Amino acid sequence: MNYIIETQNLTKCYGEHAAVRDVSLHVPQGAIYGLLGRNGAGKTTVMKMLLGLARPTSGSILLFGRPVKGFPRDIYSRIGSSIEAPGFYPHMTAKENLTIFSRLTGKPDPSRIEQALDTVGLSSDSQKTFSQYSLGMKQRLAIAQVLMEDEPILIMDEPMNGLDREGIKDIRELILEEKLKGKIILLASHNS
Repeated sequence: MNYIIETQNLTKCYGEHAAVRDVSLHVPQGAIYGLLGRNGAGKTTVMKMLLGLARPTSGSILLFGRPVKGFPRDIYSRIGSSIEAPGFYPHMTAKENLTIFSRLTGKPDPSRIEQALDTVGLSSDSQKTFSQYSLGMKQRLAIAQVLMEDEPILIMDEPMNGLDREGIKDIRELILEEKLKGKIILLASHNS
């Protein structure tokens, strides 16, 4: 089987403390893969290593069948991600924030921004600034940012954190829709 995300014995140590030890993942195309565990279990650290934001102490990472050495732009440009608390500008609207992100990724597309905001239910709050958002709305904007990139791998850290029951249901349905498009969704959660 061809795996799009694959790790072998991935380990990350901070001094004497092993944050992650011997993690081996094998994620095929079109899978929803969850990293489950309590806070501090190393879920975010695994995601950071996959994204090139933290260097593994040992082990290997293959993305799209290629070993990850350095920061290969052609690999990482095919991954949409939201790790920990995304950095949005508090004085800007959702659309303004996503416009900046789209320019930074080199893929400005106003229709993708509108579609992403509509998909997560934020298009009706177009005049509110990020600082006026509830925790759930901030989380929805982070998900919109990942969706806007429309990449084959979507990595989301605690995407349902801060959402009410209805919001959780909406995001689960959204994740299933993305899976049906053949995307890999890797997410972390402390809830099963």
